[in-house]
Amino acid sequence: MSRSIQTNLVRGLTLILISGTLVSGCYTHPAAPPAGYENNDMSCSDGFDNDQDGWIDCKDPDCIVFSNFCGEVVPEFPEFSEENTLELCNDFIDNDDNGNYDCGDRKCMAIQENCCSLEFTDEACSDGIDNDANGFVDCEDFACSQGLFVTVCDGSDDENCGDGIDNDGDGYVDCADQSCFDVASCVETECSNGVDDDGDGKTDCADGDCAALPQCEGPEDTLDACQDGVDNDNNGYTDCGDFSCSKSSDPAIASYCANLGEDTLEKCSDGIDNDGNGYTDCGDFSCSKSDDQAILDHCANLGEDTLEKCKDGIDNDANGYTDCGDYSCSQSDNPEIVAHCASIMEITLETCSDGIDNDGNGYTDCADYSCSKSTDSDVVNYCLSILEVTFESCSDGIDNDGNGYADCNDYSCRQNDDIAVKRACQESLALTPEEMAARCQDGIDNDLDGFTDCDDWDCGWNPEIPDVCAGKRVCE
Repeated sequence: MSRSIQTNLVRGLTLILISGTLVSGCYTHPAAPPAGYENNDMSCSDGFDNDQDGWIDCKDPDCIVFSNFCGEVVPEFPEFSEENTLELCNDFIDNDDNGNYDCGDRKCMAIQENCCSLEFTDEACSDGIDNDANGFVDCEDFACSQGLFVTVCDGSDDENCGDGIDNDGDGYVDCADQSCFDVASCVETECSNGVDDDGDGKTDCADGDCAALPQCEGPEDTLDACQDGVDNDNNGYTDCGDFSCSKSSDPAIASYCANLGEDTLEKCSDGIDNDGNGYTDCGDFSCSKSDDQAILDHCANLGEDTLEKCKDGIDNDANGYTDCGDYSCSQSDNPEIVAHCASIMEITLETCSDGIDNDGNGYTDCADYSCSKSTDSDVVNYCLSILEVTFESCSDGIDNDGNGYADCNDYSCRQNDDIAVKRACQESLALTPEEMAARCQDGIDNDLDGFTDCDDWDCGWNPEIPDVCAGKRVCE
């Protein structure tokens, strides 16, 4: 090619580039620079996902590390406030001074519209990628396993556990997946494959986990069957706790069970369920109703059957229940004990609002069913006023029941059986797709979370109304 032709060609290309007209086949301007270029102040503040990793600007971990533009801002005169709004969760300030700011703060993570997580769809929760770069992939990420519209992480039903697909994307298929271990079809397979699947040293029907299966049922009438720890005949009693063993006519079995019996003072006070019937020491009739007076005296001294023992805070009979939480006290034949238990029961407005676990059952005030499910209307109304069980209390921004979780962060709101209450946690929640679509286009902030219609995360991502917010949903 002559020099003049080369010169003219270069001039022509230059004119084309200057004029902004691109010739097909000569040069195509890339839509974005190659991956890995979101790591300086300019690329971290331009509103683009430059490295195409799903994260834009300061929501990209690369920007937080490499860009001064994305660091935490520490005000000269900090003003403490809650970090629980879209504005406060995107200002680079640790507003509540808890050591975490913006998407690093759990209160901000809880607001879906902050887009702190990109792992909340079936597609993102089954692609084998840690989309939100938090160290957890797919269903190992709470955003997936607890996702409002995520279905691929429910791999524990018979259909998913036998379809030959790794539904939750964790690398394990069907019965090899831990989430399928307890599914009937998998249990039956594992109990007949000749393999010690759970590594406990017992295989198939010799493993207690398999004992209830019809394929493992058999007589409990041999010495081996009476000492294998398995309810071989599936009657609810195991080994010497089963009459077919303890009352066996086989001398070897009878002798074996006799040596295990809970029928001496030593065995009735050693804290061991010697005969394997599920009852230990004086909790076993073989001790508490023994013919041996020494054993009876021992058990009598342990009983929770006096006023003193029913108010000493000690589980005297070691049955797992203390004082009036034990039927031997609350259902006693002694009127004095019954009166005492009645006086401390959490059944009045006073005892249901004093902040004390009056009946010692581990639950205080309205957290105790004796209060929250009381037949006393005053008690019920009081509990309703402080519990997070109404639309109002689930949308007021207050931790009404003082359990550390406010509004929709509290299961009592998010998992409420009453759809009217649960609606405080979901703008689109309704009985039909048509009603859902209508709620997401009515111009009303139905769940009172500050976001209306398609500005609300769940309207945009509800799979039952995919077209309502197409092209204008948040976190897209």
